[in-house]
Amino acid sequence: MVPDVNIWAVLVATLSTLVVGSIWYTPKVFGTWWMEAARVDRAKAEAAGLRPILLTVVVSFVTAWVLAGATSIAHEFYDGTFLVDALVTGLFLWAGFTAARIATHDAFEGRPGRLTLLTVAHELVTVLVMSVVIGLFGI
Repeated sequence: MVPDVNIWAVLVATLSTLVVGSIWYTPKVFGTWWMEAARVDRAKAEAAGLRPILLTVVVSFVTAWVLAGATSIAHEFYDGTFLVDALVTGLFLWAGFTAARIATHDAFEGRPGRLTLLTVAHELVTVLVMSVVIGLFGI
């Protein structure tokens, strides 16, 4: 069985990640602190060009597709409103996969706890915004 997925919801949710990331990592929000804490070399980051952004679009599309499919399955199981089901599904997927894996990875790398918290929080906001988009579009 293939779950019902609204392709327009997936596409808008994909684009929403670029908006969230652009705001989150702007120098006036967390960008400057993040670059220092993560030891990102600004010149190397600029030299990478569009490659990281294109990767973000591809990965975000996959995430949005999986989130929409999982929400469709959850909606059949819970039989609540599609928006609430999308938010709950997004929260559980974020906690069980994204946050758990980032925390584990960062612990082994010895990254500062505040940097891990910033990354996990960014991913939470990203997934919740995607969930709202998917939830509002419906199946």
